[in-house]
Amino acid sequence: MRAAINKTPSDATPGAGAPTPLSSAGSNAAAASFAGLTSKLDYLSASDLESVRLAYRFSDEAHLGQLRNSGEPYITHPIAVAAQCAEWKLDAQALMAALLHDALEDCDVTKPDLIERFGSPVAELVDGLTKLEKLQFNTREENQAESFRKMLLAMARDVRVILIKLADRTHNMRTLADAPRAKWGRIASETLEVYAPIAHRLGLNQTYRELQDLAFRFLRPWRYAILSKAVAKARGRRRDLIQKVQADLEALFVRHGMTVRISGREKTLYSIYHKMTDKNLSFAQVTDIYGFRVIVPDLIDCYTALGLLHQLYKPVPGKFKDHIAISKINGYQSLHTTLVGPSGINVEFQVRTEAMHLVAETGVAAHWLYKESPGDANANPDRLGSKWLQSLLDIGDETHDAAEFWEHVKVDLFPDAVYVFTPKSRIMAMPRGATVVDFAYAIHSNVGDHAVAAKVNNEQVPLRTEVRNGDVIEVITDKACFPNPAWLGFVRTARARSKIRQHLRTLAQGDSENLGEKMLVQALRAEGIEQLPDEQGLMAEVWDKLLRFSGNRTRSELLVEIGLGRRIASIVAKRLTKLLSDVGAKPDPLLLTRERFTAGESLAQGSVAIDGSENTSVRFASCCRPVPGDTIVGYLGRGEGLTIHNSDCPLAVKLNNKDSERFIAVEWADEPVRAFETGIVVTVNNGKGVLAKVAAALAAAEVDITQVTMADESPQGAIDMRFIIAVRDVHQLDNALRNLRHTPVVLKAQRSKNHN
Repeated sequence: MRAAINKTPSDATPGAGAPTPLSSAGSNAAAASFAGLTSKLDYLSASDLESVRLAYRFSDEAHLGQLRNSGEPYITHPIAVAAQCAEWKLDAQALMAALLHDALEDCDVTKPDLIERFGSPVAELVDGLTKLEKLQFNTREENQAESFRKMLLAMARDVRVILIKLADRTHNMRTLADAPRAKWGRIASETLEVYAPIAHRLGLNQTYRELQDLAFRFLRPWRYAILSKAVAKARGRRRDLIQKVQADLEALFVRHGMTVRISGREKTLYSIYHKMTDKNLSFAQVTDIYGFRVIVPDLIDCYTALGLLHQLYKPVPGKFKDHIAISKINGYQSLHTTLVGPSGINVEFQVRTEAMHLVAETGVAAHWLYKESPGDANANPDRLGSKWLQSLLDIGDETHDAAEFWEHVKVDLFPDAVYVFTPKSRIMAMPRGATVVDFAYAIHSNVGDHAVAAKVNNEQVPLRTEVRNGDVIEVITDKACFPNPAWLGFVRTARARSKIRQHLRTLAQGDSENLGEKMLVQALRAEGIEQLPDEQGLMAEVWDKLLRFSGNRTRSELLVEIGLGRRIASIVAKRLTKLLSDVGAKPDPLLLTRERFTAGESLAQGSVAIDGSENTSVRFASCCRPVPGDTIVGYLGRGEGLTIHNSDCPLAVKLNNKDSERFIAVEWADEPVRAFETGIVVTVNNGKGVLAKVAAALAAAEVDITQVTMADESPQGAIDMRFIIAVRDVHQLDNALRNLRHTPVVLKAQRSKNHN
């Protein structure tokens, strides 16, 4: 068998990965006609080609008279975007959307116009690409977050949206020199922080590298120029080394009868700069600027070629990675190894098949490029980022706030994966830093919601444990358990964070509704009405009128707003009382007299009993930390629910002076259902074993210590120790303070006045 080495001109020399030069006015002008695009559309049928031509004509007319910053006709931009999409072999609908992508935004064209002319699928693609400049937002950041949210959700429904958007951004970056310099920083930063990571997440590595380099060029022009010159000099100095390695490789594979394609790979300027800054290296210390790709026909040839390379040069220990057996999250597959080449210079090699190379460079776009060979495993779009796209839809359904959605998504744009196993040996990729809770939600939301314990490699571990490569993880669930708000402090993935928040919001809404009902009933009693009317018969009309008065859609929504403090219960109660009297339901004079006699005229809306079971709808102020037995007041913050203060709390007094109508009467229930936290300050003579003695005195009073802090003072002499303790009531608190005062090392023990 005769061996062959296939080399393309761009592959023959490392440096093929250098950034695309900025487009010149001449080349853009040449691209203004449809003829320049036609040559790239030979894969389309005649009818599809005609549809694309009609879209071009429509776009050309819509943008007539518009110019780019360079002075060229605006149509040059849509054509350039469509040309990039044609490189990925996208279908006619995507190419039409690429040509029309600015029509809704910059021209007097509506979505119905596009539906009528080109059909709903094309119009939906264009709509997903359109920014939201026609809507009003409070800030630029809010506008940007909502734009990204819309684009990403559209992309999750149809990945062609982001492919067109990335082509659009790439051309804009290539021509950014024509834009006002004041815009360079913002556009380049957005590209580096948003679009380049999305390209990487979807496996479009060629686009990812180009966007990074172009952004670097405009963000740090001086450093870009210096580094570019340094790389050019190094390329010249190492030309002999590169040619020597190239010759050795060709001889090696010819000798063993293998047909391979060898291409040089040069590290991008941005990745060199990032490595220098991240690891505090000089340019001379970055040794892996150059590398080689060995493209082989079949999977088994990858490992054969790797063995031959390891015979040719010595491998560097710890520098081998098998991304074929365990592919990256975005579908990337390749063997990586670093070898000690001639003159002791480290050279990196990547070994992969042609199919793997296509996926490595074009990611999700390989789905269209591989339509000719559907049987190839690497063409499967399910492996090329679709799980991440599906997670975007899930997060979008659970998160309606644009800024929160964007916060979730940013977490997943920089995955740096580790690979773990389920007990049944299923491999799962998780972002570095992910915890057992993240793993549980990655399995299924029900597993995450009910997780109570976990085993990693058959050893019991806390749920906050970070997972590591090769861990076998088993999650133990209990249907009676639900997500803990504290999990938000350590989960890493967007899916876990959004699922936990969704559960807490649902829980909080239920709690707020219960509190709102309790408050409205108390307020109604003060008006002489024993209980809330039902929603049957004549009372249904009463509720309908009340909801029209309040502006709410349902009774549940009204009660939630009362519980959250957005509506005052006494005002709603007075209106409801009037509506009831209109249909003949009169107040009970005896109840009215009793309520006013016991509560006093100033507390006409009655008092709410607090027993500690109110969960998220009632908060206990950290400034005074009330416990049963204290005299308390309730402040109904706007949208914050009910906050309980001690009646003599300075903050409560201050709030009462300026916002008295938002205070309601509250009292402790006869039998609170749990312990409550409060603070104490213990002054001690510092010395060996002091903390243990104080803790023992508190334990004798049967109180729990939840937090302890000590003043940063001299180890000798008197110091203050501050404790947060959980007690049933003031009697148990007094008992604990008494125990402390009888402890020899304690100089003083008192309740803390302020715990903020």
